[in-house]
Amino acid sequence: MVRIIIGTLIGMGLGAVMGHFGKCSTGTCPLTSNPFMGALFGGIIGFFLSIR
Repeated sequence: MVRIIIGTLIGMGLGAVMGHFGKCSTGTCPLTSNPFMGALFGGIIGFFLSIR
């Protein structure tokens, strides 16, 4: 359980950083459109990688 939580939090953190620094000029790319969407997608990816 702790592994899943830590993996999700790490994914959220990396996604937020990617969303902050990797701004999309059109706003159509969901991962890098803003830090909140980056954290959401990063958390989802981190969750699925941690349950593997």
